[in-house]
Amino acid sequence: MAVTLKVNGQQHVLDVEDDAPLLWVIRDEIGLTGTKFGCGIAQCGACTVHANGEAIRSCVTPVSAVANGTEIVTIEGLSANGLTPVQSAWIEHQVPQCGYCQSGMIMAVSALLKTNPHPSDEELAGAITNICRCGTYPRIRAAVRALAIEKA
Repeated sequence: MAVTLKVNGQQHVLDVEDDAPLLWVIRDEIGLTGTKFGCGIAQCGACTVHANGEAIRSCVTPVSAVANGTEIVTIEGLSANGLTPVQSAWIEHQVPQCGYCQSGMIMAVSALLKTNPHPSDEELAGAITNICRCGTYPRIRAAVRALAIEKA
């Protein structure tokens, strides 16, 4: 079945099943591999992308839910014009260790900061449920705090 997806500003007409997970369509059909597979049950957040500006878990989102008009942005599209402030803060605060979860983490934090540019640690913990097996949460908080100060 033909499905039309708009990913990072480009239209893609793909022959995939309606219930195909968006993650696998992004990775296998479109060829954007920055979005990662982690758990497959929407718990870890490695697969986080934006759909109309909202952070979603692409591993459990069927393409039919985001076809025909939804603006999907992956980590590759987030930084299409150079590093974003979140990505720069990640580098400055040396957030990643292994880095596997970081594309999803950056996508989740970017979406949060659009609606709440000055989150408290509690708001950050409540909104960002992505899992980092390396435990870089203190560095993530430091990077977000630095971004909040810059925007104040």
